[in-house]
Amino acid sequence: MHMYVKALTQIASRYAPSRMLSFELVHIFKVFQLLSKNEHISRALLCEKLSLGEGSVRTLVKHLKMQNLISSTNHGTTLTEKGKIMAGVLVNSIPAEIDMPICSIALGKFNYVLLLKQASFAINTGIEQRDAAIKVGALGATTLIYRNYKFVMPGVSSSSALDDDLLQKVEPDIAKFLIYHLQPEDGDVIIIGSDNQELLKAEFGAKNAALFTIMNHDKHPHT
Repeated sequence: MHMYVKALTQIASRYAPSRMLSFELVHIFKVFQLLSKNEHISRALLCEKLSLGEGSVRTLVKHLKMQNLISSTNHGTTLTEKGKIMAGVLVNSIPAEIDMPICSIALGKFNYVLLLKQASFAINTGIEQRDAAIKVGALGATTLIYRNYKFVMPGVSSSSALDDDLLQKVEPDIAKFLIYHLQPEDGDVIIIGSDNQELLKAEFGAKNAALFTIMNHDKHPHT
């Protein structure tokens, strides 16, 4: 999986050292998500869904075409066969996602949560995920690990309050919300991206944190 994310990183890299890019790998991931749900998508809709200007979207599309991942038709942008393979693997890495209510464990007015399957080994303290969210303009991110039917905060001792099921005690509705919408299993990771300005920034924050986590999969001893 991490090999595909590394490929996204290369696509989001500058080909000309003097030219700065105004998109990140999370925007490319979002393009794959959109094209996995829609056979074709227009440039105008890409601008809207990515919150990028026409010039940035044009450059993004150019980079994807250079790697033979997308093509353009009279109906809009579509995935190539190579693009469908990469998109399928990447999109399936986040099997569940949804915007969520304000609560004590989230950081902002707008919050977006997603699930990463069996990725707990790639989590250290959660600070790395927070920083990855901030990198794309979000307020930050909160990371939880689902273990023994509890939501555990990484980087804290086993005697911490959260390990003792504080989420279910203090925020029972949020705990039920996460279980219902994400259906986590032991070893899964939950990432909540947050922002005070807009939901899209919270979404991109969560997804960039997830992509960063996937990149760390190659540190797993069995990989």
